Amino acid sequence: MISKLNAFLCAFALALGLAACATPGPQSGEMEVRQGVVEQITPAQIDSEHHRGVGAVVGGVAGVGLGSLIGAGTGRDVAMVLGAVGGAIAGNQVQKKYDKPIAGEQIVVRTGNGVLVSVTQPGNSGLRQGQKVLIEGSGETARVVPR
Repeated sequence: MISKLNAFLCAFALALGLAACATPGPQSGEMEVRQGVVEQITPAQIDSEHHRGVGAVVGGVAGVGLGSLIGAGTGRDVAMVLGAVGGAIAGNQVQKKYDKPIAGEQIVVRTGNGVLVSVTQPGNSGLRQGQKVLIEGSGETARVVPR
């Protein structure tokens, strides 16, 4: 029973790791482009793009693996549970150490029809207040570029 649990946990960890590495392919088709003028630019901090929780899962699986090497019977089961919990906590702490926010800008643009659009994007765009710009895309993928 324990070996089946170990096999399941290893398969789950592998599937989770592969899913975390997957990136969407190139977008095809049309992109929405709107024109406007920069109203305001403020510095912003953007959360890291690392996948949250992966450290805890990897640490937990490693803890189960190490716990399975200890003892036999009920003692082994207890060691595996404690290893999973301890590994998950340690893995989460290690991941937090490397998840640093990225410097960016929140850019507020007034479009031609008077609507205000706020876009937060990484880096320093070099844009200034009053500059004519294009807003490319929409939602999470929107970017403000000079016109």
